Amino acid sequence: MAHEFLRQAPDRPESLVTYLPQTIPAAAFAPAGSPHAPTESAHRHAALDRGAMASLARLTGGISPHAVLDAWSDWTMHLARAPGRQLELAERAQANWLKLAQFALSGLSGTFGEKPFPPGPHDTRWSHEGWDKTPFTLWQQGFLGLQDWWQAATGDLRGLRKQNAERTGCMMRQLLDTVSPANFPLANPEILERSLSTGGRNLVEGAAHFLDDACHIVAQEHRPVPEDFALGKVLACTPGAVVFRNDLMELIQYAPATRTVRPEPVLIVPAWIMKYYILDLSAQNSFIRWLVAQGYTVFCISWRNPSADHADLSLEDYRTKGIMRAVEAINAIVPGQRVHANGYCLGGTLLAIAAAAMARDGDDRLASITLMAAQVDFAEAGELLLFLDESQVAFLEDMMWAQGYLDRPQMSGAFALIRSEDLIWSRSVRRYFLGEQDMPTDISVWLRDTTRMPARMHSEYLRGVFLENRITAGRFAVEGRVIALKDISVPMFVIGTESDHIAPWRSVYKTLLFTDCDLHFLLTKGGHNTGILSEPGHPRRHYRLGHRPAGALYCDPDSWLAAQEPAEGSWWPEWARWLDGHSGAPMPARLLGAAQRGYPPLEPAPGSYIHQA
Repeated sequence: MAHEFLRQAPDRPESLVTYLPQTIPAAAFAPAGSPHAPTESAHRHAALDRGAMASLARLTGGISPHAVLDAWSDWTMHLARAPGRQLELAERAQANWLKLAQFALSGLSGTFGEKPFPPGPHDTRWSHEGWDKTPFTLWQQGFLGLQDWWQAATGDLRGLRKQNAERTGCMMRQLLDTVSPANFPLANPEILERSLSTGGRNLVEGAAHFLDDACHIVAQEHRPVPEDFALGKVLACTPGAVVFRNDLMELIQYAPATRTVRPEPVLIVPAWIMKYYILDLSAQNSFIRWLVAQGYTVFCISWRNPSADHADLSLEDYRTKGIMRAVEAINAIVPGQRVHANGYCLGGTLLAIAAAAMARDGDDRLASITLMAAQVDFAEAGELLLFLDESQVAFLEDMMWAQGYLDRPQMSGAFALIRSEDLIWSRSVRRYFLGEQDMPTDISVWLRDTTRMPARMHSEYLRGVFLENRITAGRFAVEGRVIALKDISVPMFVIGTESDHIAPWRSVYKTLLFTDCDLHFLLTKGGHNTGILSEPGHPRRHYRLGHRPAGALYCDPDSWLAAQEPAEGSWWPEWARWLDGHSGAPMPARLLGAAQRGYPPLEPAPGSYIHQA
């Protein structure tokens, strides 16, 4: 492995600059012929370092051991010099044992009292009624009592970096989850009950599921979309056509569903981390299908799934070849009309960058901007921030340098760890011990249909946007000039979701802090995906909506929340009313594409990039 990197290093000097400028001093990359020009030896030594780190990254799943050790050593040293906290933890341990003893004694009468350690809101491991009976309830409470103690032990400590406190707490939860009684057949009443009723058939079927999953993991195979959820037939089936394609994206235009449409078209910019059809799932919850039915000409970007050949694609490429090229195509297909731009998740972050650059340059082709669960400031970026610091980013950069991209398992694993008790352990128990098949749904099929991310682009995003928070710090440059979100003057509609752990709503709300334009902020019930997929008729949904006029004073998120009364139902019609208010009078519906202007329909929606594995 090291020999291969050494052999290739002289032919790839630019990659060392592009992906990890801090690996070796800048002088090492001086122009050829200068007194400080890099030597072949410098490239070889750097490549050896990066090759070694890339090999280690494959073994650790992309988690930097240096970051792990730093967190634990920071926590250990601060705890060692804090006798007050040590005494507090000793007292808490004593109190927890006393609670457990009292709970156990209450069961001697035949019925247990109230459980002293209730499970968390996302912890579904204890839903079976058997966990209320002896001895299982004692094992459960013993485990949750230990979990409670470690949560206190890894809490904030004077002098301890907050990120390291949260990181040690997260890692300890992962370690404790491996020894949960719910994971062991003889300690889990649901597994015992199922084994007795089926004669052990569930364990045989579970073993088959385990072998099947193991084979796919070892082979790194991408599971195809089930036939019951075929793309273009069941999912992503809104009628339309690809009207433009380049090496980075396909632009889909959807066929009108009404006789008249609003003059201004809508461009949807999805995240590149997953495929676009989260917004065009089944017919009943497709955001795109619903929007077309409201009388709009809708376009959507479908990003390609990059391979190692696309390692040099940059964040700027995604802006120019993606958003800006799409706007150019739409202007040709729908001439004379400004565009309503809608960005989801990372697509919204990229759209904000593009919109700020357009505003700076006097480009007025946007009619409005909608950001759905999208952040522009990453100082409070949620639980994903636990996994990112300089050491972790450098580790990922070395791994991507070797591969050319960030692969699916390396990306999805970080998301799963955040809700490991449900996304990892509960699923494992159901599949491997209860013998249950994964019952696919439209959203679970989409979740498994992940994509790769080009090395250069993802490095630029992690370092410049996420880690260094350059967008709102006034240090993010487009075409050599810094952008500012306050330059945006078109109306904005920003949507956050209440239980979003990827883009926490208070972080999304900070868009109000860095903009001066007329802005509506809407907070809806649900998580990062389920809150956005909130079609009319969806039960038990509500939202809150507030309006900040252009130039108004800032209101902090907690004060805003206290002032907004919840409204029942879906937020989609509320957004459509806002969009209507910034659109012209209806006109006859348009045909797909514009062959006479160089944009003929190329193939039916959903195109070909969506099928790339």
